[in-house]
This record gives sequence, structure tokens and C-alpha cells, in this order.
Amino acid sequence: MEENKHKRRVHYSGKYPKKFEEKYKELNPEKYAEIVEHVTQKGSTPAGMHISIMVQEILDFLQIKPGQQGLDCTLGYGGHTRKMLEKLEGKGCIYGLDIDPIESKKTVERIRNAGFDEEIFKFKLINFANIDEVAKQAGKFDFVLADLGVSSMQIDNPERGFSYKIDGPLDLRLDPTHGQSAAERLQSITENEFIGMMIDNSDEPYAEEIAGKVFRLMKKGEKIETTTALRNAIELALYKLPKDEKEQAVKKSCARVFQALRIDVNSEFEVLYSFLEKLPNILNPGGRVAILTFHSGEDRLVKKSFKQLAKDGVYSEVSSDVIRPSAEECRINPRSKSTKMRWAIKA
Repeated sequence: MEENKHKRRVHYSGKYPKKFEEKYKELNPEKYAEIVEHVTQKGSTPAGMHISIMVQEILDFLQIKPGQQGLDCTLGYGGHTRKMLEKLEGKGCIYGLDIDPIESKKTVERIRNAGFDEEIFKFKLINFANIDEVAKQAGKFDFVLADLGVSSMQIDNPERGFSYKIDGPLDLRLDPTHGQSAAERLQSITENEFIGMMIDNSDEPYAEEIAGKVFRLMKKGEKIETTTALRNAIELALYKLPKDEKEQAVKKSCARVFQALRIDVNSEFEVLYSFLEKLPNILNPGGRVAILTFHSGEDRLVKKSFKQLAKDGVYSEVSSDVIRPSAEECRINPRSKSTKMRWAIKA
């Protein structure tokens, strides 16, 4: 039998690695904790990791007690879940949900290695739109958390296609094993549908110009199948803007267009509608729910639902205003700046 030969790490040019796969120290936080700390203190997120947002504010509101049953609707990197599990002090249970088969597998392994077994932490590969199915098996919950943001390890991995800043396939699916990728979605819709998508999902002011350029390019036979191809199309669409405005305008439009496509391919608004509708029925009386949102469309839906259900007497109390991360948290983790937290308590 041939022996497994040791593979040398791929060398990178320059003082620091730039590509995701070259950042071998950041990608091994257990082994290189000092590098992770250094990167974090600079205000960056280490490759392959996710810095959980507003952890203390969430814990302060949820008031978790040993013996309770909780639900983390969006497991992600597992940072919130770990802190909530610690509050149970070995008594009770938390269910964690996620639809990303790639990252959730790594997260569950980390949580198990931290000492949380199947008795106290249960994982389900399921969309949080289906919380009613989870409750049928688990029973009702005393506390629920839904962090609606995309995790940093998904954004930073070029193979997932979430970022316009790095080249990769134009995918944007949270579960890359199901549904259409963003590239396939562009091939299946009309120009007017793309305009509507950008306006509805991200308030893109240059929606018509961008859609026009993208569809003219595709009509000529050019393929918009990578993140770079879409970014280039957006740059071409905005070429008439004044030079001193163009760079920032392109960056902002890229962020909005990628957001609009991501929301569409993952049916994020439909998922959130379903979740908010089913949420009261899975909470015990006095049960608490905290939701983190990252753009105005999400926040509007949560605010409207909480306000109406409080008026109907379903919730005894809801947050009167959004809670935002502290200035210090925004400094350490710039990706937290757009976060809004709202909460509700079941009557």
C-alpha cells in the first residue's frame, strides 16, 4: 500500500496571505489562537470564522435558565449557541437549525468537541421556515434566537460566490445542493424581473441601468457566471457617473445587487414571513424571542409582525425600538454595523 506523502503548504507571495485558502493559520483557530486574536483586534474577521454579534445583549434579554428548552434558528458558526448552552449549565436543551450542509457539519463538530453532547444540543438540517415541524417533535420553546445574517465564513469563501470582492462562481445559495444558483437565476428571468428584484430586495437606484447592461451582455453571448463578471457588468452600467462618485457608487451597487440576488435565490423574505407567522405557536407562555436583522426589508417585516401580534394580545411585550451593537463592537467587528435587534415576549 502506498504511504500517504506529506503535502507541503502552498506558498504565497508577499508578507501576508491574501487568498482564502492560503490563510492556513486563520483557518485553524484552535491551533493558531494568537493569530485569530491579532486579526480580530485589527477589526477584521479571520478566514473561515464568524464573529457572533450582540452576544451579551441577546443573553441579557433571553434570561436563559437551567432546564429550559431553546431554539437557535440559524446555527451558523455556533457562537451564539455556545454561549446559550453555557447558560443552561448542563440542564435543558437547545435545538440548532441550519440549511448549509457544508458549514453546519463543521459547527456541530466544534460544539461536540466543546463538550455538548446530543442530550443538550440537537442539530437539524432544516430551514427555519419549518419551525412548526421541529416543535412537533421537540415541544414548545422557552427562548428562540434568529440571526438572519449570512455568516462570514460563507461570505469569505470564494467557492460560495457571496462576495463581489473575490472571484468565484456566482452561486449565493445557502444550501448549494438545492435550487438555482444566482447565475442560473439570471438566465431564467426577464430584464424587467431583474429590475423589480433589485428594487424590491435592495432599493437599488441604478436597477434599470444595471439590468439593461447585464441583459445586453448576455444577449451578445457573454456569460455572467462569476462574481467578477457581474461586478464588471455593474461597473460598465455606471460608466457615465462622475469620476469622483463612480468608485463608491460601484461598491454600493455591487453590495446591493448581490444582496438582491441572494435574497431571491434563497427565498429569504418568504422564509421570514413563514417563520414570523409560525413563531407564536412554538413559544411557551412567557417565551422570549430575539431576532437580528441586517437590512431594512427584514427589519420592516419583523417590526410589522411584532407590532400587530402585540396589538392582538399574542405578545405581552415587544421592543419599542431597535437595539444596536455598541461602538466598540462595531470597531472590532465592522460587519456588525448594520445589525438591528428586536425582541418579543409571548403572552
